[in-house]
Amino acid sequence: MRLLVGIVALGSVAEAAQYLVSDLSFGFGARINPDGRNTIPNYSMQGNPNVPELLSNKVILTPPAPGNQRGAVWADKPLEHRAWTTDIDFRANGPERGSGLLNIWLAKDGARSIGSQSIYTVGKFEGLVLVVNQHGGSAGMIRGFLNDGTLDYSKRDNVDNLAFGHCWFAYRNLGRPSQIKLRHNSQNFKVEVDGRLCFESDKIHIPTGYNFGLSAASAENPDSFEVFKVVVLSEDDIGTVPNQQQQQQQQQSGENQKPLGGTNHGRSGQAAIQDPYDNAIPDAEANSITSSKAQFEDLHTRIQSLNHHLSSIFRSVAQYGGIADQNHQEVSIMLGEMKGLLTKLDRFASVENKLENLEREVRSMRSELTARLKESEHSIKYHVTDKHEDLAGHVVKHAAPGHTKLYLAIVGSQVVLAAAYFLYKRRKAGGPKKYL
Repeated sequence: MRLLVGIVALGSVAEAAQYLVSDLSFGFGARINPDGRNTIPNYSMQGNPNVPELLSNKVILTPPAPGNQRGAVWADKPLEHRAWTTDIDFRANGPERGSGLLNIWLAKDGARSIGSQSIYTVGKFEGLVLVVNQHGGSAGMIRGFLNDGTLDYSKRDNVDNLAFGHCWFAYRNLGRPSQIKLRHNSQNFKVEVDGRLCFESDKIHIPTGYNFGLSAASAENPDSFEVFKVVVLSEDDIGTVPNQQQQQQQQQSGENQKPLGGTNHGRSGQAAIQDPYDNAIPDAEANSITSSKAQFEDLHTRIQSLNHHLSSIFRSVAQYGGIADQNHQEVSIMLGEMKGLLTKLDRFASVENKLENLEREVRSMRSELTARLKESEHSIKYHVTDKHEDLAGHVVKHAAPGHTKLYLAIVGSQVVLAAAYFLYKRRKAGGPKKYL
């Protein structure tokens, strides 16, 4: 939602209306979160090891103790305006030799690609960063860095040489918030610190679609960085043309208004221009109108006042109608996203059902496989036992020799030997005798 916040001077001649971009701003009201929740509307918080602490009027990126802390806040929606102004109020407190740094980012997809990193630890990023620290042992300095996504800052030997602009800025232990203002339009880019110009350039043109973010890091001797507000004002014609036209119509109609009721009623033209609803004509006595001319003037004045009031009502209705249409579009987008999430949930439900069916099938297969294994085991045991007994009987029956055959073999062999010996002796005795 964009609200008309005033008319401010741009340069020495031209004037343009500025509109608060509430989706990218916080801290412009009594509380950062009107609902009292521990969140920043339209912003997300990151930290290591702890998430930044959110109070009613400020967010503490790095606490006073302990040291070595990192914290960041990032806008959820990108900046879609070509001409804009950003006001950032912050405060830094710490010991005498405390150290730390604050990074103001305008980068593409910063919450994911940068997070709570600093200029010295970030890798490749696309966008702009302003660094506030005690560079070179100074009381304070603010420097600007640019990257088109090709340079890896974490691998650079000397990141400080990449700054395109700087100025001295004593920001620590002031006891009050300091203000950094960034201005960007088609002519130049400008950085102001506490109402004075820090640096500017007419060669820097930041495209749309980048996210605002702030990150802080503390060292062993920590500095506490507190952010009170981030206010983004739009100056271009994206979503603001109808409001500007309505404002011009109101100014023109206010200039054409005359004192209503004449001098008899004591009305002033200046009051009529400032507040069209303050043109109520006081009641008059009927006997005060003594001529047809006075009656006509009174009737004409009242009809003219009624016409102005109706015109103001129509303009207000048209303005709120535009706001309602924008809110309707935002709600429609949110409903579409919710429907997409619900569709994904339905898919998860179907996947869950499939997993349950698969689990049941696996259990069934496991039970069936166990039964089959038991049956196979019993069958194998039965067949092995049966075959073993048959084999043992067969071996006993056919392979093992009997004692009778053994005895017969021994006796037979002895008889054969005895018969052979007898024949040998007989032949030897019947042969010729030899004499000496």
